Amino acid sequence: MPTFRPFRGVRPTEDFLERFPTHPIDNYTQDEINKKAQEDSSYVQMIKPYVCSKSKDVDRNLRKIRSNYEELMDDNKLVQDSSSYYLYEQIYPNKNVFRGLLGLTSVEDFWDGKIKRHESTIPQKKEKLAHYLEKVNLQAEPVLLTYPSNSKVELLMNYEEKNVPIVNISDSKGIRHKLWRIDNRLKMQQLKEALDQIDSFYIADGHHRIGSTALNAKHLKEKNKKQTGTEGYNFIFSFIVSNQSIKIHDYNRYLTDLNGLKPSQILKKLEKSFLIHEKGETPYYPSQKFHLSMYLDGKFYSLHVKHNLRSQEVNLNHLDHHLFDQLILKDIFEIQKTDSSEKIRYVKGNSSVEGIMKLKDKVDSGLGAIGFGIFPVSFSEMIKISDNKISMPPKCTYIEPKLITALLMYDMK
Repeated sequence: MPTFRPFRGVRPTEDFLERFPTHPIDNYTQDEINKKAQEDSSYVQMIKPYVCSKSKDVDRNLRKIRSNYEELMDDNKLVQDSSSYYLYEQIYPNKNVFRGLLGLTSVEDFWDGKIKRHESTIPQKKEKLAHYLEKVNLQAEPVLLTYPSNSKVELLMNYEEKNVPIVNISDSKGIRHKLWRIDNRLKMQQLKEALDQIDSFYIADGHHRIGSTALNAKHLKEKNKKQTGTEGYNFIFSFIVSNQSIKIHDYNRYLTDLNGLKPSQILKKLEKSFLIHEKGETPYYPSQKFHLSMYLDGKFYSLHVKHNLRSQEVNLNHLDHHLFDQLILKDIFEIQKTDSSEKIRYVKGNSSVEGIMKLKDKVDSGLGAIGFGIFPVSFSEMIKISDNKISMPPKCTYIEPKLITALLMYDMK
């Protein structure tokens, strides 16, 4: 069973609760980040030296973030709790509800395979995040982990929800965020006993964050020969939710150029591996597994992987994203390093034609040359992929809930 332990969460005090948290930084343009960095006592203002500075002295910028954080603590704009678990719930405008528990998981469990992954990561991004953690020593956005539903855990969360939350706010997207602090020893023990029945956690969202935390721990372990394993850098700020509290959506791609090919040549090459059906101006969302959507030269197409190339067993040829990488990116567009190519861009979907229309907009605007929609991975498939130690390409799943940053933080010091 993987470790899940309480921690001393850091959170904005009531006066700053509305302005301090933010949506993840990569959701914003640089102009939006610059504007948010002017907001007094906001998380973005705290990390301004890193996200807005033109200075090339990265380490100095990171040290300034730590200094900004400590000033906010000294000014009582941030408060640190005693050791606790936290129940966290999101209520979306469409009435979807996601809830789970916030705590710490172990880097050792990640290395030992008790926390299982299903996607590969982009090495440069992981190295950059690891360096950030080493200098700032603060995790502000939890990794999203999932597990098959456990009735005892659900019951304990039901009981806790009857209490008054310590946080109850709505964000700019109309999502309500509620947070309950669990520091009663009996309740904490009951949670621990229920969670001890869970064999594994599965990474739903945050492969790069958990990978960078593990990489940072590895670097520091090499420097600290006397480490005990209890150091703050050995733990990962985590939000654990059951399969009842996640939705897996499509994560689509577009390419910035056609590698010198004409649309007619691309269609001809696709015939080797796909059955092609032209849809004209009618948007096509993939209707099932082994079906892809394509937008090229003002027209939509459905691409059905030929049966001899499909596998019904859970291996690489069972995965639409792998087949897309092999049969399209590598075979047709000659992109061999599909996990790091600058020619590939990603567009988040929501399990509807809306994600496909976003691809169309990218291509029609000239930012992209061709777009591809991929059928979303199911929860059971994600579990099998992880259990079989199969790595999917990066950014294969867009999963809700999406967490806001700095509603609660983990100080690794």
